[in-house]
Amino acid sequence: MSHTVVIGGGFGGIAAALRARAKGYDVTVLDRCSRLGGRAQVFERGGYRHDAGPTVLTAPFLFEELFALFDKRLSDYVELRPLTPWYRFRYMDGSTFDYGGSVEDTRREIARFSPEDADGYERLLEASQAIYDVGFKQLSDRPFHEFGAMIQQVPNLLQLGAYRSVWDLVSKHIKHDKIRQAFSIQPLLVGGNPFDTTSIYALIHFLERAHGVHFAMGGTGALVDAFETLMREEGIEIRLNTTVAHIDVADDHVTGVRTQDGDHLQADAVISNVDPVHLYSNMMPVQAVKTSARLKARHHKQSMGLFVLFFGAAQQYPDVAHHTIWLGPRYKSLLTDIFNRKVLADDFSIYLHRPTATDPSFAPPGHDSFYALVPVPNLHADIDWEIEAPRLQQRVIEALDQSILPGLKTSIREPFSMTPVDFEKTYLSPAGAGFSIAPVFSQSAWFRFHNKAEGPEGLYLVGAGAHPGAGLPGVISSAKVLEHILPRAEHATSGRLSVAAE
Repeated sequence: MSHTVVIGGGFGGIAAALRARAKGYDVTVLDRCSRLGGRAQVFERGGYRHDAGPTVLTAPFLFEELFALFDKRLSDYVELRPLTPWYRFRYMDGSTFDYGGSVEDTRREIARFSPEDADGYERLLEASQAIYDVGFKQLSDRPFHEFGAMIQQVPNLLQLGAYRSVWDLVSKHIKHDKIRQAFSIQPLLVGGNPFDTTSIYALIHFLERAHGVHFAMGGTGALVDAFETLMREEGIEIRLNTTVAHIDVADDHVTGVRTQDGDHLQADAVISNVDPVHLYSNMMPVQAVKTSARLKARHHKQSMGLFVLFFGAAQQYPDVAHHTIWLGPRYKSLLTDIFNRKVLADDFSIYLHRPTATDPSFAPPGHDSFYALVPVPNLHADIDWEIEAPRLQQRVIEALDQSILPGLKTSIREPFSMTPVDFEKTYLSPAGAGFSIAPVFSQSAWFRFHNKAEGPEGLYLVGAGAHPGAGLPGVISSAKVLEHILPRAEHATSGRLSVAAE
């Protein structure tokens, strides 16, 4: 049986391993972390549990498809619970806007701010559906390694206005500034500036409307555990605490990988769930990388960084929603500071996750568990995080204490944080970027890193930096592209696995 090595056990790598297995390959997954999930690690501190990575689950059918490959059901492994509201937006003046539920629910919420924008929302939703029907249903799982595939889609992309930004599209239909902010923040969920991100990503509106927003009981880590159980049941080998240092190439074809510990694993195909910039810059012989990949790796634009504060509270906040978007006093100018000026401003906006709103097991009885995620510049900025992390932590705690979490300063328990430095060190994310390369038009479709490597034969890419992009639906779909480009397994050419310390 042919053998495939998957480098990286994030959701893209997990999905790729399962699809390769379903195609008849013997599969080994190697990951540098102590558990699968990539950024979706789980932290336990003082009785409080924290999902470290993605917590907004959309398009659950993509997860279900992976179980269906083996005639199994996702629901037998983990419970996904729909949320309402999907998000609660909280503004500086104390006003709130609940987004989620039915279209009528959303219209009523919008009408509290701007009655005329209720109709505008439905027009925005229609535009989002048109983009979804092409950008997601037709293109998200299609390979773009041939320029001809891009040329064929140019008329569709022009018709959909893909050259416009998400902010431009939202502003075309919505007039009230607060609602514009609420309906344009989605690119931040995949690492983009709403004022620069291609309006293709406005499809997220319809994606959420069509399939809802869910939470995995037990957390995103429980969803990872469900996939790990499925993988082991199907005979996929998983090696944790293992970092791949180098991909071996001979005669323009991958032959295997070498770990930092000196082990060599032979492979007929290698699937990389590594950030493509790190892959092409550090893990392959220069002569094996095509010029197109070298140029992308050299001149790419990275997504922003993330500061994430995890903490418990020795009290409960029952009026705080599961997902809260706490919007600061500035919007466009703050995003300019983060993405363009690359300075750490005194003000900020926060995504606040309160999993105990849905699953009390995340904290001791009578307590709450939280994480507060703050978009910040990546490591291309001149920021000393050893100094700035404690300062920012205190400012975030102070802001939450004075607004939606009164009493937090006295009830907070077990606080700790991650900065872009941690993302670079732990996940080998260049510049500590939270979502690989930014989702701008010039880094989308054919212009993004290809799923069929711009390098030796037998190498494939999945994950946030590859087509179609970041976010759980994006990375799961990147693995779905393999259905078109990874051939079915044939008789083994190198045996299942050969390991030798060298």
